[in-house]
Amino acid sequence: MSKNNYSLPFAFHSFFSTRPIFLAPMENVTNVYFRSLCKSFGADMVYTEFISADALIHRIDKMQKKLKVNDTERPITIQIYGQDKDTMVEAARICEGVHPDFLDLNFGCPARKIAWRGAGAGMLRNPEKMIEITRQIVRTVNIPITVKTRLGWDENNKIIVDLAERLQDTGIALLTIHGRTRSQMYTGKADWDLIGAVKNNPRMYIPICGNGDITSPQQCKQAFDQYGVDAVMIGRAAIGAPWLFQEIKHYLLCVSLAPRKSFEYYLSILKQQILQSVSQLGERRGILNSRRHIAASPIFKEIPNFKPTKITMLQEVTVSSLFEIMDNISNSSN
Repeated sequence: MSKNNYSLPFAFHSFFSTRPIFLAPMENVTNVYFRSLCKSFGADMVYTEFISADALIHRIDKMQKKLKVNDTERPITIQIYGQDKDTMVEAARICEGVHPDFLDLNFGCPARKIAWRGAGAGMLRNPEKMIEITRQIVRTVNIPITVKTRLGWDENNKIIVDLAERLQDTGIALLTIHGRTRSQMYTGKADWDLIGAVKNNPRMYIPICGNGDITSPQQCKQAFDQYGVDAVMIGRAAIGAPWLFQEIKHYLLCVSLAPRKSFEYYLSILKQQILQSVSQLGERRGILNSRRHIAASPIFKEIPNFKPTKITMLQEVTVSSLFEIMDNISNSSN
């Protein structure tokens, strides 16, 4: 057992009510202002963008800034990735000094530049090393350690059922499973049956969070009801739609869809997000940082012949010109 004194899974339930919803860590997405926005709509826990352990211990400014957390975001998880045990342990110590509620080890990122170097999902090809790193970090720091990983490296190596037991034995507080292999990237369909197999393994006692393809309140409820997971993590579906957490919470409570609000309401939220980004990064960088949310937002998807307007909107580099286009869309939709 680890030196941590957390009595799990009771530590999990002291942080969360039943059926909690988490915001997944996403690079260039889950910055402090987007996390705060999702939190305001009911996300039970938010994660930072993933942070390179190597860059962190070398005090790279970009990574240092990612460690910034606000008390209004709590409970919050910092997520790190790397392939060297000593580097990961030292990075964990640095993160502990920021006092997050949890520290997550990223063993699931499928990006080639990360996975092929042996970090992220690359650890799925070296489970012994994954276990060694996890165990050492659990022994070193005195905050709850969680892990996010995938089913396995590829279709022929879905090792998650056995791997989950071994990770549990290191003393982690929670395991999040994305229901795809590394080779799938984000294609195909997430295998929730295999996530459920981990959760319903009688030897598992730590909380299991499921992740993958949850884009609606109905799908989220099914994940809880059919597979018995302790939490659900929302990733890409939240981009450009932070209000999704509120809609899910309503459905879980009432088993009915929340009433749709006006187009102007949702547009005002996107505008607020853009202004927050601009206030932190400056006008040009702030708008660039917001483009992914604008492009992905579902509020524009039902507007006929919208593609030319969308292209123009995504080319704008000033708040005034961008908001003028948005206001014109709003006026024409009435």
